[in-house]
Amino acid sequence: MQITPIDLREIDKCAENIYEAIIVSSLRARQLNDEVKIEFNALLSTIPEATTDDESEDIDNPAQLKISQDLEKRKKPHIQALDELLKDETKYKYKDY
Repeated sequence: MQITPIDLREIDKCAENIYEAIIVSSLRARQLNDEVKIEFNALLSTIPEATTDDESEDIDNPAQLKISQDLEKRKKPHIQALDELLKDETKYKYKDY
């Protein structure tokens, strides 16, 4: 897996300060991760479970394995969130108290 450095000055341009940008991107990453979990669980619910008489035996479900591999090929949520922030696709505002 290749590591891609991200210039902090680029992130700093997307918000008033670097800490704000990191908080915004981390909250977005959590949202993306939750969406992936929901999608994964929905896909898993469509797969029939393999039943056997012997519970100690490990059984690989090829359909479940394919779904897992497809989801692993996607970008990780924190990378997606940083990309969205750098492309100015992330909108945020402060709550009024």
